[in-house]
Amino acid sequence: MSKQKLAECLANVKAGGALVHNITNYVTVNDVANVILASGASPIMSDEPKDVEDITTICGGLNINIGTLNEKTIEAMYLAGAKANELGHKVLLDPVGAGASALRTDTANGLLKKVKFDVVRGNVSEIKTLVAGVGTTKGVDADAADAVTEDNLDEMVAFTKAFAAELDCVVAITGAIDLVADKDTCYVIRNGVPEMGRITGTGCQLSGMMTGFLVANPDAPLEAAAAAVCTMGLAGEIGLSRQQPGDGNSTLRNRIIDAVSNMTPEQLADGAKFEVK
Repeated sequence: MSKQKLAECLANVKAGGALVHNITNYVTVNDVANVILASGASPIMSDEPKDVEDITTICGGLNINIGTLNEKTIEAMYLAGAKANELGHKVLLDPVGAGASALRTDTANGLLKKVKFDVVRGNVSEIKTLVAGVGTTKGVDADAADAVTEDNLDEMVAFTKAFAAELDCVVAITGAIDLVADKDTCYVIRNGVPEMGRITGTGCQLSGMMTGFLVANPDAPLEAAAAAVCTMGLAGEIGLSRQQPGDGNSTLRNRIIDAVSNMTPEQLADGAKFEVK
């Protein structure tokens, strides 16, 4: 992917018109909505089983996030996923905390069997759980032992491509080093700052925003997903650079959303850090 293609993906989102249905966790729902708006797309939040099929019908994309599960939301996820597949809409799965509990792991695996996803995005422990079918994550955070590092980079690139081939979709593993791959190509992205890990929901925000990128770039899911990861990471860098004495993680959260809102395609092209493997 050229930097120009990455810029085009953001420009297409900024042009507006991408409507995203989010069944996301209630810890981060407001921030997810705001970052989607900041990117240029539009959010709708609905997790009522009697409502989700109609809402999915009028949207171009569906973001399913399993961060705060209950029986009602699980039913809604299956109904909305089936409707989105029927209509040919873009669908993303964020398997938050898969491996931390049987309910989360079983729900994520069940959704993968019943719903065709365009992108699966999670941290490395969550993705490894989906591959194995079981796992032990550290709550909703990645286990340090699973981290993508320079030493295991080639192995993890091959792992990500293989899982993408198995699912026939794009797989995005986000962390200190981000991997975004289909079966043939992996983008290794090095944008972002460690401080983003101290804000609740930066991953949830990314998944919502990424769904908007997919809707706005329907013929380029790999490039759209990679562009979204670069956008979020660069926004973290910009947000941190603007912190003032006395500012903390709450201010940084707002600065990240502001950075997404103000980001231009040219700024993204200049600031994106990635290589292709």
